[in-house]
Amino acid sequence: MTAHITASRDKWLEARRDLLAAEKDLTRRSDEVARLRQQLPFVRVDKRYVFDTEKGRASLADLFDGRSQLLVYHFMFGPDYKAGCPSCSMIADGFNGFAVHLAHHDVTLTAVSRAPLAKLLAYRERMGWTFPWASSNGGDFNFDFNVSFSEEQEKKGAVEYNYARGTHAMDMTPVPPMVEEFAATCGTDGKTYRRDRPGMSAFVREGDAVYHTYSTYARGLDGLWGAYQWLDRAPKGRNEQGIWWRRHDEYGHD
Repeated sequence: MTAHITASRDKWLEARRDLLAAEKDLTRRSDEVARLRQQLPFVRVDKRYVFDTEKGRASLADLFDGRSQLLVYHFMFGPDYKAGCPSCSMIADGFNGFAVHLAHHDVTLTAVSRAPLAKLLAYRERMGWTFPWASSNGGDFNFDFNVSFSEEQEKKGAVEYNYARGTHAMDMTPVPPMVEEFAATCGTDGKTYRRDRPGMSAFVREGDAVYHTYSTYARGLDGLWGAYQWLDRAPKGRNEQGIWWRRHDEYGHD
């Protein structure tokens, strides 16, 4: 027997209409936040970044692939990882479906990680993905956009993530058990694992100039995590007791 409140259809309809008003208010607020996001000032990117891609060495401008807008998903896959982050993998499972629609709306979607390109492409093949994935290995791109950090930064307490210094759960000492658990699934230790973080950055190209327009991190990525959007509408919501998700090829057939 359910422990949840039950009611007649009429009572449910009354409660549902109250919720609808709240949902509409949230939608309007979300639209306003989107407008504020698009009104952020542009910052010209004058530094030259070089990436390894399937097409060879590429600049940031090359990643646009002929379009005027570029969305970069900062995928957690450090040079020492043996596999990509399972959370980033869960998010990336949705990329193939909508990347083609973005491409036909003047937007290129690509992932960027610090692992060598061969590792990224091998993992992409394992996952059955086709979206472009570039390696920033050996460059400053990840560090400049605050999704990768050096051991020296850690020692000095100079890790700034999600627009704050040393406040994220991954920065805790000792390394939290959940971080160690994720690290183990990537074939590394917690301290190495957390030197790379998830994020998303947006860029626009006007002529030969490239501008950075937006970046978000941590729970700012919730809206891109497709499975969570469905779970938020399921009867039990996210219903999380620790880490429950895996890479999609690790669930088995039970």
